[in-house]
Amino acid sequence: MKEAKKDKSEEKIAELVNDLQRTRADFENYRKQVEMQKENEKNATRLATVYKILPLLDDLDRAMVTYEKELAPLKKSLEKALKELGLGKIQSEAGTEFNPDLFDAVMVEGDGEKEVVEETLRPGYYYGDQVLRAAMVKVKKI
Repeated sequence: MKEAKKDKSEEKIAELVNDLQRTRADFENYRKQVEMQKENEKNATRLATVYKILPLLDDLDRAMVTYEKELAPLKKSLEKALKELGLGKIQSEAGTEFNPDLFDAVMVEGDGEKEVVEETLRPGYYYGDQVLRAAMVKVKKI
């Protein structure tokens, strides 16, 4: 009789231990899921903010081209801040080989086989390793 009670007690303890382990595992999975959701929301918010400032960056870019000397210090500060945010400008200088993943060609001139950027009409940007907005360019075939 004592043996039967002891066996039942051990079974009950084993069952409770298993329940506790499952509960801990469920809680750990829930905690990881909540952390992942928070991180995804943070990234989505950052991305939405970056998209909203792109027109401002375009305006600043045009101003810096027009008033290059006067705005040189601002350009350095802006480049540093963008780098810290993980936002970068797509290199689209004249002569750069055309890449449809990075550039939107709005005009094509010439009849050669090789396509290169002739002029940048609107800069493109990447965020981390993701292209946010392709650079709008005029392409020349040589």
